[in-house]
Amino acid sequence: MAIAGFCASLVGIGLARFAYTPLLPAIIQADWFTAPQASYLGAANLIGYLLGAMAAGGFAHRRGTATFLRLMMATATISVFACAWPVSFSWFFAWRLLAGIAGGALMVLAAPVILRRVEARQTGMVTGAIFTGIGVGIAISGTLMPLLLQYGLTASWLGLGAVAILLTLMAWRGWPSDDTALAASQAAAPSSASLSSARSRPVLIFSLQYGLNAVGLVPHMIFLVDFIARSLGRGVEIGAVYWVLFGLSAMLGPILAGLAADRYGARATLRVAYVLQAFAVAALLITDDPVCLGVSACIMGALTPGVVPLALARLKELLHDPVVRHRAWSGATATFAVGQAAAAYGFTVLLAQSGSYTPVFAVAAISLVIAFGLDLMVRSRT
Repeated sequence: MAIAGFCASLVGIGLARFAYTPLLPAIIQADWFTAPQASYLGAANLIGYLLGAMAAGGFAHRRGTATFLRLMMATATISVFACAWPVSFSWFFAWRLLAGIAGGALMVLAAPVILRRVEARQTGMVTGAIFTGIGVGIAISGTLMPLLLQYGLTASWLGLGAVAILLTLMAWRGWPSDDTALAASQAAAPSSASLSSARSRPVLIFSLQYGLNAVGLVPHMIFLVDFIARSLGRGVEIGAVYWVLFGLSAMLGPILAGLAADRYGARATLRVAYVLQAFAVAALLITDDPVCLGVSACIMGALTPGVVPLALARLKELLHDPVVRHRAWSGATATFAVGQAAAAYGFTVLLAQSGSYTPVFAVAAISLVIAFGLDLMVRSRT
């Protein structure tokens, strides 16, 4: 099951979403799309992520969770192949949207389905293993892209698609067989007391923090390679090197975050994460030093997937009922998706109007500072 979850996050998020980032400057330079169009296509994936996160529970309940997870992995894989040809902006937009829907559904359903069947002492390890797939996908895309781009953009997308097929097949039989019963239990109406707990002030503030954190992640997630390659004038190859650093750090981020949460508590670890991310984003406003760029890429790379197990651990601190916690997790994931989508489109417009990444990084850093400040408003719950 852990391998299936690992493959799901790798395909749905690591490849179907993050492989687009190192390809962005090449897509623009090859005249597949203009710079604003390419940015909007990146944002389309985040809109789809929101839709997938919101609708996943209902579809899974009707079709069965395991069947639905397989369908979403297949959809993400097909979307990668479909992007190998720039048929039109609408064609590309539709497939980037579908890739986002698949990624959002996999993020909402895969980990809770698996963790409900894992012993408490193994939760941290399994959670880290599942979300490490995001970082591995980033590292694969960053490593393969410079090689595949020598043969053209179409070959690059086809190569990623081949990897996605292999991973989808690896995960196919790994999902729990009693998925329909689980989906029904998750869809069951919780008690009024449980609903009250799920809507408590700490949970609502946490969801808002999670959404603000998403805003802070977007510049590195979508624009890092383009910022280094075009804005700093260092080329796609150098940009891909920083993307590999981002990906290698993302491979370690979930595991390290899970271990830190186990030892120091999810809330304390999240506070440190907010501060580190704010500094990492703000650093790009004041320096273009290669070492600083590398440190920024590593911090954001580790915490882009690392905040996910931290968020799950934080909800576990706040909510003890697994069904209610799953509902709260769906809501938090939707808030995260709203933050991502709004930031992606907002930053695209801001970039088009200003012609500079400075206001983009400034807004992202401020969002992370606000998330940290909100956490100080919530008293510790014993």
